[in-house]
Amino acid sequence: MSRIVLHNYFRSSTSYRVRIALNLKGVAYDYVAHHLRHGEQRNPAFLAVNPQGLVPTLVWSDGTVITQSLAICEFLDETIPEPPLLPADPAGRVHVRALAQMIACEIHPVNNLRVLTELRRRFGADASAIADWFGHWVSETFEPLESILASHRLTGRFCHGDVPGLADICLVAQVANNARFGVDMTRYPTIARIDAACLELPAFADAAPMRQPDAE
Repeated sequence: MSRIVLHNYFRSSTSYRVRIALNLKGVAYDYVAHHLRHGEQRNPAFLAVNPQGLVPTLVWSDGTVITQSLAICEFLDETIPEPPLLPADPAGRVHVRALAQMIACEIHPVNNLRVLTELRRRFGADASAIADWFGHWVSETFEPLESILASHRLTGRFCHGDVPGLADICLVAQVANNARFGVDMTRYPTIARIDAACLELPAFADAAPMRQPDAE
């Protein structure tokens, strides 16, 4: 059986999500780094694996290529059921998916490296303008997310009860990105509390960007 390979980049929040999921599932993998700022994701060898040239890309032990972080996480959950990343009941599952997608579908698409690079290239945005843009789109989702988590009856130590799952994976990766852009997390005490609880777990802490072999 071939080794599992994760194509990723230490600072990519979507790669961070998948590293957490792999750690939670106890999956060993080969770490292949692609420096996004140097354009290594556009090398022909990687494009032959993923024509989008995006990380993360997971190559499973049978050669199956899986892209998109949430799809990878759900693949892992279906392939390795324990510990689960989603609750057993339909209402719980849809709640966790909705929380995860608030981050993955509302914040990340407008704040990823490609978008920020285009803001600089096309409109001459400087570091201050980029930070303002980033913070605006975080607040657009984190304000309602904070309200939901603070008031929902099923919020526990983590986003849904006392077991970490898919929503927590997305939350932790986003909070790490927020720190790079100076987002004030005191506005989001419930989110900050959950983030801290997650980072007490080795599966989350060991996946952190600065603990990766390509960290700089």
